[in-house]
Amino acid sequence: MPATASQGRTVASKVLAILEVFEALGLSLNLTQISDATGLPISTTHRLARELVDWGALDRDANGRYYVGLRLWEVAQNGGGQFRNTVRPFLQDLFSLTQETSHLAIRQGHEALYIDRVYSSKRVPRASRVGGRLPLHATAVGKVLLAYEDTWVRDAYICRALESPTTRTHVTPSRLVEELATIRDKGYATTLEEARLGACSIAVPVMGEEGRAKASIGLVMFSTQATKMTRHLPVLTGVAHRIEAAVSRYPVGYLTDRGDRSQGTSML
Repeated sequence: MPATASQGRTVASKVLAILEVFEALGLSLNLTQISDATGLPISTTHRLARELVDWGALDRDANGRYYVGLRLWEVAQNGGGQFRNTVRPFLQDLFSLTQETSHLAIRQGHEALYIDRVYSSKRVPRASRVGGRLPLHATAVGKVLLAYEDTWVRDAYICRALESPTTRTHVTPSRLVEELATIRDKGYATTLEEARLGACSIAVPVMGEEGRAKASIGLVMFSTQATKMTRHLPVLTGVAHRIEAAVSRYPVGYLTDRGDRSQGTSML
């Protein structure tokens, strides 16, 4: 990025760009990597990184590499806190009844954002984490969220270039259109090694007003269990209905719309 462009950015945008790099590139980065990724001069990057370390948003190891600090993590726990705290007991029930990794996701833009997760002791290949994001079309929770969106949102999404996390990800637009229609008819979605090889998933919607999904809950397990996933549907559906009643005071878009506005981005 040219120096003039960098000089025209606000201090806040520069700080946010530095923090965003850690989400995009990894957990531990040196000053040059941060500077290259943000387009900020080394001197500016060093000054802002030092201030972030002083505040606790970043930490620095003995080798001079930076990583996300505990204070930033503590602040982040308040994001969507009421919603997550309300849903957490039900997610724990889902895990207790299935003994499979259970998670809750919402839509933010064209990605599924994982709000909470209860992990199984099984070493199922993991594609994301709490606070992580995956393309909607590559995950069961994401497909559910997309299937129950407004028609124009689905159409806009399918017109995008669809990512392929694995060779088994469904990226053909016509196939995805048919799959989303089937999900709406059946009330659930499944995936088989679309987000991560060795893993499969099943999910159902947490419905809100106007026939839209407020969130989605799902299970992740070994791909060898794919043919038996639907046996968990009664539990998934029952827990989803209990969550719907508990979060009825939260309107559709309570988290997603706020997230889109805060990032200054469009819905898709």
